[in-house]
Amino acid sequence: MKTLTLAPRSRANGDIYLPGSKSLSLRAMLIASLARGTTQITNLLRSDDTQRMLDALQQLGVDIAQSEESTRIQVTGLAGPFSCDEHQELFIGNSGASIRPLCAVLSLSKGSYTLTGNESMLVRPIRHLVDALAHLDASIDYLGETGYPPLSIQGKEIQGGKITIQGDISSQYLTSLLIALPLANGDSDIEIIGEQVSKPYLDITLDIMNRFGVQARHENHQRFHVPGNQEYQSPGAYMVEGDASSATYFLAAAAISGGTVRVHGIGTESVQGDTRFVDVLETMGARVTRDRNWIEVTGAQLHGIDMDLNHIPDAAMTVAITALFATGPTRIRNIYNWRVKETDRMHAMSTELRKLGATVETGKDYIKITPPPRIRSASIDTYNDHRVAMSFSLAAFGGAAITINDPDCTAKTFPNYFSEFDAITS
Repeated sequence: MKTLTLAPRSRANGDIYLPGSKSLSLRAMLIASLARGTTQITNLLRSDDTQRMLDALQQLGVDIAQSEESTRIQVTGLAGPFSCDEHQELFIGNSGASIRPLCAVLSLSKGSYTLTGNESMLVRPIRHLVDALAHLDASIDYLGETGYPPLSIQGKEIQGGKITIQGDISSQYLTSLLIALPLANGDSDIEIIGEQVSKPYLDITLDIMNRFGVQARHENHQRFHVPGNQEYQSPGAYMVEGDASSATYFLAAAAISGGTVRVHGIGTESVQGDTRFVDVLETMGARVTRDRNWIEVTGAQLHGIDMDLNHIPDAAMTVAITALFATGPTRIRNIYNWRVKETDRMHAMSTELRKLGATVETGKDYIKITPPPRIRSASIDTYNDHRVAMSFSLAAFGGAAITINDPDCTAKTFPNYFSEFDAITS
């Protein structure tokens, strides 16, 4: 297994130009493929997840031309759902944000399909989405364990209708329905059971749908009305915002070390909920400056917090590491969906934080971190989870060498993360 040892760091300073948002890149590629017209997508994230989606779309017959640097593509849309005469088996790796919307769209596309992925994908739940689609008479079967990929899908026309879906597991289920159901023959009404998690990700979905000419409305994210018989229309060009989730590591590095870091590509007009991570840093004591196209953080003495971070579960992992450098304990609440991500992140974070000397308490949906007097050198297991690898790089500011096992897992969203981290730290 490949490892990377990070020497102790004392300060982070500089400017970071963010790669494109994974969430927006995946949504843009899929919706552009379903749209009428040709779309130029720029600042596309190039990572394992986006490559899996691109490969799948091309296999499904979408004409996609790539620039030499591959951050700009031209997508000629199909003006509707996919249509394949021959059976297609699509390998999605470990991209949950790809397999779930593809599942929904393929269920109302002509043809038969198999959706599968790597070993990690085969333990990622998808049952709530499949159950909701089955209620609309979609034809989806499990090829392995019930509730998990791989899936067999026989596409067919779907009329729409009234459905319910759990909201407290993953926003990706609802995002998948929102993207697919405008293509149904009739209107759909979706009622959320329980509190909807990760609402900012749904706002991202609704925003990009609107940019491609499709409408849906909601009542406090608990009831959604999606008119059917709509058609996505290319806006001609779509530029992907910088990845706000990736920004959190660099902004936290400044907050922890007392330096100043400015990230370009997100700002006050960003549609991504993870920009609210800087609100957490500000609450902890860091100084934050916001502009339309950038956000800057300057470090200061940090103190522990007790906050509900259900709206930014990915960024909450960065908060957990930042807590090591605060005075007093930090409690992060309402993050049950950590348990159903790329790995059981509650287990992964608590296990690896303890290696560094932290005292950690966990419950069903919370984690409490009490920082150690001194961070210990440790070898961090990453569980094939890119965000575990990137967040624990920040532990190098604790004065001890930190070894990251399987650092290449960051290829899922940020292949050159560690070189960018090196560029602003000393």
